[in-house]
Amino acid sequence: MNADLLRVFLSAMTPIGELRLSIPLGILGSDLPWLPVFLVSVAGNMAPVLPLLLGLERVSVLFRRLPGPMGRLWEWRTERVRSAYMDRIRRYGPLALIFIVAVPLPLTGAWTGSLAAWLFQIPVRVALPAIAAGVVVAGIIVTAVVLAGLQIGLVLAG
Repeated sequence: MNADLLRVFLSAMTPIGELRLSIPLGILGSDLPWLPVFLVSVAGNMAPVLPLLLGLERVSVLFRRLPGPMGRLWEWRTERVRSAYMDRIRRYGPLALIFIVAVPLPLTGAWTGSLAAWLFQIPVRVALPAIAAGVVVAGIIVTAVVLAGLQIGLVLAG
């Protein structure tokens, strides 16, 4: 893997940048072909998902054990979010996760989808394919927007 594709892969792993960063970085910043950028971005965005899905409960246990009001605050906030949104998540199931991940806006993506899967106690065997589907959809949207922007720029410049 060359250095530009490695940069694309690593930027896709970031919790805020994800595909919204890696695809424009690869296509516009490094002048790479769109297909390898798309594939490497999807792989990079999915890389942290399984560790997150498996590790968030362990982190939550540590937070709940914090002394004083911090542990109680963590527990209260977690339960409050669960009770407020659990009915909607149960109604839409994996489609809710796909939507959370697929919309390429800030505070959406694979990291947020992993957090939602943990928060709403969606099993890993259900959450992983839903998050993967959302990542692919987000990748298609971001790639299409970047390529359309390139074409529009060529038309306006020509």
